[in-house]
Amino acid sequence: MALSQEQGFVRWLAGSMMVQGWALAEQGALEEGIVQLEQGLASWRALGGELALPTYLGLLAEAYGKVGRANEGLRVLAEAYALVRKNTECRFEAELLRIKGELLLQASARGSGRTTSLQSEAETCFRQALDVARQQQAKSLELRTGMSLARLWQAQDRHAEAHQMLVEIYGWFTEGFEAPDIREAKELLTTL
Repeated sequence: MALSQEQGFVRWLAGSMMVQGWALAEQGALEEGIVQLEQGLASWRALGGELALPTYLGLLAEAYGKVGRANEGLRVLAEAYALVRKNTECRFEAELLRIKGELLLQASARGSGRTTSLQSEAETCFRQALDVARQQQAKSLELRTGMSLARLWQAQDRHAEAHQMLVEIYGWFTEGFEAPDIREAKELLTTL
């Protein structure tokens, strides 16, 4: 960020702000991170940039979810997905679908009266995300989505299905077992 400011790299400054905002949110400084993500997005948009915007919008949607603002997250994801379709920028599509599923589950947990339909919609998002990740051979995104779907099935007492699906995905990995997602998958498999 400092180099971008010093050299007048306005676009990279906006991108850096969003990445730093995401990092802050991931470290628990949620409100500060969200503000920085929103400021970076405003700067990115002011420059007329759409490249990578779905990724950044996904990060913001996920941060909104962490502070209980699932509806705002879903709104942001709708915009992100429209850009994916418009620009055929599909590299983050699986993750956008996974995040949407997670936000739908949050909305269902609030007891909106549509719990079953929201859970069903979330499962559909997770299945679509798995399909996209498999088509793109994006194993890390497949693993993240597999964990989301496995947790949903676990909550629905579908332990055997969850275990079978997740063990198949987890079994693909031959290295990187210290990575957070792989460690989390192993722990989830143990509980299933």
